[in-house]
Amino acid sequence: MILHGYFIRKFLGLFFGLLLLFFLFQTLIDLVEMVRRFQGVEVPFSGLVTLSLLNVPQGLYQIVPLVMIMSTVALFLGLARSSELVVVRATGRSALRALIAPASMGFLIGVMLVALFNPIVAATSKRFHDLSQELRDGSVDVLSLSAEGLWLRQGGAEGQTVIRAATTNPDATVLYDVTFLSYAPQGGPLKRVEAAEARLLPGAWELTDATVWPLSSGVNPEGNVARHLTLRISSTLTQERILESFGAPSAISVWDLPAFIKQLDQAGFSTRRHAVWLQMELAQPLFLLAMVLVGAAFTMRHGRGGGTGMAVLSSILLGFGLYYIRNFAQVLGENGQIPVMLAAWAPPTASVLLAWGLLLHMEDG
Repeated sequence: MILHGYFIRKFLGLFFGLLLLFFLFQTLIDLVEMVRRFQGVEVPFSGLVTLSLLNVPQGLYQIVPLVMIMSTVALFLGLARSSELVVVRATGRSALRALIAPASMGFLIGVMLVALFNPIVAATSKRFHDLSQELRDGSVDVLSLSAEGLWLRQGGAEGQTVIRAATTNPDATVLYDVTFLSYAPQGGPLKRVEAAEARLLPGAWELTDATVWPLSSGVNPEGNVARHLTLRISSTLTQERILESFGAPSAISVWDLPAFIKQLDQAGFSTRRHAVWLQMELAQPLFLLAMVLVGAAFTMRHGRGGGTGMAVLSSILLGFGLYYIRNFAQVLGENGQIPVMLAAWAPPTASVLLAWGLLLHMEDG
């Protein structure tokens, strides 16, 4: 246990040290990008720093597999140079048993990332999207799902409009059993519109079988009700903006994703993208374990054996290859080319088996 604790301390020190370096480097890059993106917009420097810090966690979360494999490579190269692996083998312990501690920590870090860091990334990503849109045009289009259906909010020079629909088509261009509540720029209600169907056109909603109740002060709504076979209401929304209002699946906490997927399905939207992301997050610890095994497969050897540079390069390239295969499988799963479970779990499982095979070959020939 003392030896395992020693390996764990060295591994965690390397992992969090590399993570800190990437954090500082990415913060600087994001700050330069924010300055470029908001050029010509009156945004204080503190606001740009805030945006950069909100965007950094998402970037760090995406490169954790790279940090994991680099930490493993650095760990075993250091142990090889100091001949500590030779000493471990001389005591009668196999190198594979020395791998238990860093492999267990890699898996545990993956569990902690999904359980604790994922909700933080989701919250900061959503706040970054809302704040950047607010700084850019001064308004935020809001979309939410609940048991009552789909809720939208659109803004413009004429005021705010709240939209509720029971269901929608998968691409969010047609709303069914829909209600529009329009408010004046000062905040007072103007009218209420109910329709059987609302179709999104460029710059407007086209309502079918609509009923309009005026809500202005001093007007009897029931006495002045109007019915229209078709009615157009101006809109600043587009299909892209509605779908973007959901945010990427990464902007939703893994703890909230199951309920969100259920609400998404009830509202009529396609849930495949979010289902794939949920399963990939659950498979993240297994993939990080594979990265530890891949890094160890090429570097768990004596430092004087030669070819260290090629071994490091091979491990990094294989790690990148497995990472992009995983992303490719995610795209195939989101497009419906392969089943959701296969897209999420096949790459990390195959990566673990491949890395384990390499380890056995390197150790036992």
